[in-house]
Amino acid sequence: MTQNPATRLPSPEVTGPQREHTDPLPESESPAAPLTPAQAFDALYAFCSPALVRQTYLLTGRRELARESVERAFQLAWERWPEVAVDRDPAGWVRAMAYEFALSPWQHLRPRHRHPEAPVADPSDRALMAVLQKLPPPQRRTLLLYDGVGLDLPETAAETEASTPTTAGRLLRAREVVATRLPELSDPGELHRRLAELASTERLRAAVPRTVRTGGERRVRFWTRAAIAVTVALIGTTALTLRTAPTHYEPPVAPGAEVQGVPARVAQGSLSDAELKLRKKLREATASGPERLVPDGR
Repeated sequence: MTQNPATRLPSPEVTGPQREHTDPLPESESPAAPLTPAQAFDALYAFCSPALVRQTYLLTGRRELARESVERAFQLAWERWPEVAVDRDPAGWVRAMAYEFALSPWQHLRPRHRHPEAPVADPSDRALMAVLQKLPPPQRRTLLLYDGVGLDLPETAAETEASTPTTAGRLLRAREVVATRLPELSDPGELHRRLAELASTERLRAAVPRTVRTGGERRVRFWTRAAIAVTVALIGTTALTLRTAPTHYEPPVAPGAEVQGVPARVAQGSLSDAELKLRKKLREATASGPERLVPDGR
């Protein structure tokens, strides 16, 4: 399987034994000045983004999602540029991030991705896109990397974070499904050609590199400020809690309980004749003068 030129960056310098056979630079010629990080990022973006957008479109079947996934992947690359710049395959790093973003399960929850987009015009291309979208995401990604991009089996397994036997099984199952529904694509070479043609028919344009870099920087500033705001809110809430919280333990009031053995309350009955006479005497004595009632000793 031939490698897609958009999957590998050319090496900027010659290393190993080949360096010994290179002619020395003339004394009048000086080596080119090293690229700045922004220039190196722009070169990587210009080299990879057009093909990567088309590949992601085959992976998702959505044009806007393909562009957004590639832009988000390059924004992550710019945020981690010291790490990406020294990676052995920067294009593969960005491609893996774009595929992960495009195949994220939460993409189906976004309102603008709930409705299908306009299909491709050619009926045969439309049939191939329909078959691809019916494949499970792991099989679709494996098929696209191996038969579309042109990676070999170990590289495909490494990028999909799966073992080589698992990757081979996914590839065979995906090819079987495609061959069952589209018998003319049972040959891997023909399938590779059709995938390349299908990707090239869509006129998908990537954003300007500077726009991607500034968008990523704005995103970083936004999330940094959001993190600072959340931290300040947590500090303020903690301080308010410490100030208003009680300084000693207050045991809770025990719930009421029913007391057993208490006699029932008896209503007061009518007074006897002696009690009525006593009450009358008391009322008359207290209302007729300064006499005081004293106990009557018996």
